[in-house]
Amino acid sequence: MNKQQLFEQIQKKRSFLCVGLDSDIQKIPKHLLETSDPLFSFNKEIIDATAESTVAYKPNLAFYESLGSQGWESLEKTVLYLKSKHPEIFIIADAKRGDIGNTSNLYARAFFEKLDFDAITVAPYMGEDSVKPFMTYSDKWVILLALTSNKGAYDFQFLQDEKSGDKLFESVLKTSKTWGTSENMMYVVGATKAEKLKEIRAIVPNHFLLVPGVGAQGGSLKEVAQNGMNSKCGLLVNSSRGIIYASVNVDFAEKVKAAAKVVQQEMEMLLKDANLI
Repeated sequence: MNKQQLFEQIQKKRSFLCVGLDSDIQKIPKHLLETSDPLFSFNKEIIDATAESTVAYKPNLAFYESLGSQGWESLEKTVLYLKSKHPEIFIIADAKRGDIGNTSNLYARAFFEKLDFDAITVAPYMGEDSVKPFMTYSDKWVILLALTSNKGAYDFQFLQDEKSGDKLFESVLKTSKTWGTSENMMYVVGATKAEKLKEIRAIVPNHFLLVPGVGAQGGSLKEVAQNGMNSKCGLLVNSSRGIIYASVNVDFAEKVKAAAKVVQQEMEMLLKDANLI
C-alpha cells in the first residue's frame, strides 16, 4: 500500500485509527479459551467489530511470540484473515527489530514475504545498514522509533548533542530521513509527547507518524491532531487496551465496536476541521 492509497482510506473511512492487537491470552474473554485458537478467535471478533472504523491494525509481536509456535500460528491466521476480508486495511508488525544488515534482511523476509505485513516497526540504534534491508521492498514501510510514549524515553531520547544542540530523537529524525522517503518511512511518536509534534513536523513535514499512547496511556487525540496533522493527514493514531478490552463479557464485541466508533467519530470531526474530508 502506498501513501496515496493510505490517505484515500483515511478519507473514505473518515478515520486515522490504528487498532493495536495487543492480544493477551490472560485478558481475553474467558469463553474464548474453549475455542481451538483463542487468540485468533479474539482477534477475529475484534476485526469484525472494528473494521468499519479503522484503517490499520498493529499486532504487537510479544503477545504472540510469548506463546511459541501456537502464537505464531494465531498471528499468521490473523494476517491471512485481514488480507482476505479487508485487503484495504494497513497491517503493521509491531516487532521493533533492528540488527546488522544480514540479520535485518532475514527479518524483512519473514515479515514482508512470509507474513505479508505492510509495515514493520524498527529500532534505529544500529544505524542505516540495519534499516536499509527493510526498505528494498516496494509498497512496504519502515516505521522507525523516534520519540516513544513510555517514561523511559527520558533516559536517552532527550540527551542533547553539545555541538549541534539537537536532542537524540531529533538527530534520529534528521539523519534517518535521508535513508528513505515519505513514501516508505514513518516514525513512531508517542501521544504523551504531543507538545513535541510541532518540532517533529518541522523536521519531517510529509511523513506519516504512528502515534501510540492515546486512550489508556492518557494521550490527547485533539492535541495530537492539532500539532501533528499535515495535508495528507499524516497520522495513524493507535489505540489498543482502550478498545480491545472494552469488555470481557460474552458480548464484548459490541462494546469494542462502540469504543472504536467513539474514536472514529472524534477523528472525523478533526479531519473536517482540517478540511481533509
